[in-house]
Amino acid sequence: MGRLAQLAVNPQGTSREEIYLAVASLYRIQGSGLNERERALMHEILRRLAKDVEMAIRIALAERLADDSTAPHDLILLLADDKIEVARPLLLRSPLLTDEDMLRLIAECSTAHQEAVASRQHINEPVTDELAKSVHESVLVALVRNATARISVVAYKTLVEKSRNLTSLHEPLAQRPDLPPQLATRMCEWVSDALKTYINQNYRIATEKLNTAFDQAETAIKSEPPQPKSPPAQGAQKLIDKLAASGQLKAGFLLRVLHQGHTDLFDLGLAKLVNLPLTELRAKFYQGGPRAVALACRCVGIDRCVFTTVFNLSRQAHNMRTTLTFADMADVDRVFATFARPAALTELADLTFN
Repeated sequence: MGRLAQLAVNPQGTSREEIYLAVASLYRIQGSGLNERERALMHEILRRLAKDVEMAIRIALAERLADDSTAPHDLILLLADDKIEVARPLLLRSPLLTDEDMLRLIAECSTAHQEAVASRQHINEPVTDELAKSVHESVLVALVRNATARISVVAYKTLVEKSRNLTSLHEPLAQRPDLPPQLATRMCEWVSDALKTYINQNYRIATEKLNTAFDQAETAIKSEPPQPKSPPAQGAQKLIDKLAASGQLKAGFLLRVLHQGHTDLFDLGLAKLVNLPLTELRAKFYQGGPRAVALACRCVGIDRCVFTTVFNLSRQAHNMRTTLTFADMADVDRVFATFARPAALTELADLTFN
């Protein structure tokens, strides 16, 4: 053992890769017979050598150990803490990783490590509860798409609430057979009509409850919020400026204040995000027809499935018609299919109308 430690510091003609593999193999084969000092020494040798050993070798070792239920736990943890390319097969498959191990990895490692844990087969509720708190959309989507993950009602409540502003969660959540029916009902307030139909057909929700949810959503859409002040109150502008400066002015905020009837805040926030004077933004948004609304939505990251809600609520605030023709809808679809955000910003700034 002392000889291996010396070679790790001074290879003397033996490559670090050879030493790394020799120590790993010895650790793997004799791990259960090593005393605490020997295990600690071998762990330290591997840790120090890892940064100098080709990633391909570390990946190959991780792949070999991923399905090995007799490998030393310390060695599995060492590799699971490595770069994600090395760690991934272990995070996905190693039977030796405990819930406690995965909770530590979630807390300490990269987003990519979290995604791999979220994709692991049969992860338990303590792990999924923690993953559901993630601020990373890719982690949440990986978790919800993991059909074998055991997700608690508490975690589902968190995920459903986050789906208000993350349309990427709508479909995978709605398609989970273990989603509590009452939470599926709640989602009907903000998902697309197609998903409402899917939820209605695939969840055993009492008809009267589902109808109530739809009626509440319809009422919210058709309600007539107070008319916006022109110009808006000074406090409203200060709030928008503060949110923009802190990076909190986002599409989710716009949708929330629009639903609440705060059209001044909606207009100010939208103008700020698309970098147009408020007067010009209002002229384009409210007089430019459905195309202008679609361009504005595309500029700020509001999804196509929410377009109709934005169009209806914003028009009702000004007692404007909310009818959309087939030609209008085709034009809206073209905007969402054609324009990326930079192009949409340019198109909205250049928009003219009669």
